[in-house]
Amino acid sequence: MNSLKNNKETVKALFTEYLEHKGHRKTPERYAILDEIYSRDGHFDIETLYISMKNKNYRVSRATLYNTIELLLGCKLVVKHQFGKNMAQFEKSLATTEHDHLIDLRTGKVIEFHDPRLTEIIQDACAQHHFRLSHHSLYLYGEMDDTK
Repeated sequence: MNSLKNNKETVKALFTEYLEHKGHRKTPERYAILDEIYSRDGHFDIETLYISMKNKNYRVSRATLYNTIELLLGCKLVVKHQFGKNMAQFEKSLATTEHDHLIDLRTGKVIEFHDPRLTEIIQDACAQHHFRLSHHSLYLYGEMDDTK
């Protein structure tokens, strides 16, 4: 629990620094959205986030959510995914384990996975080409085998 609190404090400090540097207002709504995102696991879309916050009696408009998500993308505290034809989904990017995605084209289901062999391949490719990696994203599209 203590590391979760430390992560939230780190994220809040990074967001505050970004807002100040870019000349944006530091509103309670923006911090409430940040806290909600970093209190959850996995992917989310704007509508799910809006409903979740509304159910917790936060007074946040969809416009504020969209604007805040854009700010969080700008300071790299949130990452955006476009899984196939589905609407955009997001996830927190700080203090999450590195993972990749399997996307079922039929159902839209997204499965996260991590394989250290991929990390090795990526590191080798970067070293061979004198490339300094910032981050990576791997999406594998197909269909779940319902017989298994």
